[in-house]
Amino acid sequence: MITMIAAAAENNALGKNGEIPWHLPDDFRHFKKLTTGHHIIMGRKTWESFPKPLPNRTHVVITRDKQYNPPGATVVHSLEDALAYCKQEAHTFIIGGGEIYKLGMPYATHIELTRVHNEYAADAFFPEIPESEWQLVNSTFHDVDDKHKSGFTFQSWKRK
Repeated sequence: MITMIAAAAENNALGKNGEIPWHLPDDFRHFKKLTTGHHIIMGRKTWESFPKPLPNRTHVVITRDKQYNPPGATVVHSLEDALAYCKQEAHTFIIGGGEIYKLGMPYATHIELTRVHNEYAADAFFPEIPESEWQLVNSTFHDVDDKHKSGFTFQSWKRK
């Protein structure tokens, strides 16, 4: 199973200048719950946005830079190489960024999307989910509260 997991605004914004424009603690918990114990595939910019490797996950970083060798990650040079590295895993997650999600769409079997109910200026975007190819199988709304300045919905999609 290959799952793309992301939080994206109504306009599909993911972030700008390597920063996420919202703070949603329940989304962080959701991400941690789903990805802990699994391989996570990401681009170099996503990797570099973390202060340190995420605990209890195998980090697979895609970059064109043949010299790139950060501690705590396995480096590959294409999404196909990343998927080959993870092929023995029952469940692998693609965690971003925008270009990696675009590349991953044809390979994904599932999407876990946190839809943030606002629009933001961004330089990275989640790709459109073609509803002719995908079915929304679960949707859970979370309203604004004292810890969440934006409402959001956890959406689970499965390829038809």
